Amino acid sequence: MMRNQTLLLLAAAAFGLAVGQASAADLPRRAPAYVPPAPPPYVWTGCYVGANVGGAWAHLKVTDVTNGVEASRSNGGFAGGGQIGCDYQMGVWVVGIRNMFDGTGISRSTTFFDPGLFGGSGTVDGHVRWFDTLTGRVGYLVQPNLLFYAQGGAAWTQADLTIFDGTGAKIGELSRNKTGWTVGGGVEWMFVPHWSVFLEYNFMGFGTRSVTVVGCGGICAFSGKADIQNVLAGVNYKF
Repeated sequence: MMRNQTLLLLAAAAFGLAVGQASAADLPRRAPAYVPPAPPPYVWTGCYVGANVGGAWAHLKVTDVTNGVEASRSNGGFAGGGQIGCDYQMGVWVVGIRNMFDGTGISRSTTFFDPGLFGGSGTVDGHVRWFDTLTGRVGYLVQPNLLFYAQGGAAWTQADLTIFDGTGAKIGELSRNKTGWTVGGGVEWMFVPHWSVFLEYNFMGFGTRSVTVVGCGGICAFSGKADIQNVLAGVNYKF
């Protein structure tokens, strides 16, 4: 009798355990704990567009080749425009190419004494309308989002130099688009993914051009030279 009761109790316990496991299997599973996604990394590979603003300084020089008299003047003005480029990241190194176009407000007149001109003097009006640069750059990441870089390449500008004699008569003009070279460097900070700001300095050299004029008791020649420097701050959006 006792043995039968023991067997019944064991059977009941086994049945209850089986029913409990089946019921637990039917219950919905608890969702895993929420883990917020990691912030996206700072990636420099890609292309970008942006805008910039700053200042530019031009050194303009005109020389009367006949007697060596020179007139030179440096002047600064506003500069602003836009840029487009592409970068490729290799570890802590970033290489890229960029085109930047800026308009300027540089304008200055200079009076000089030249005994070869009518009136014994002359005036040069100088204007720099715009400059355009196409550069390659190499940068080093001191932090994942902080890039120091150097760059160099080709430059173009429209620099107008108009020459007047002492009577106010226009005797010549060195006004044309000029091709030259540029070198510079800067720092760029990606403050959030895809957005960065930069600060940079550039020097642009455009060589010497000559023009033959009538107005110095005959025919004489003038040469003109223009160099430009700029400091710009800008913002880029990388896509």
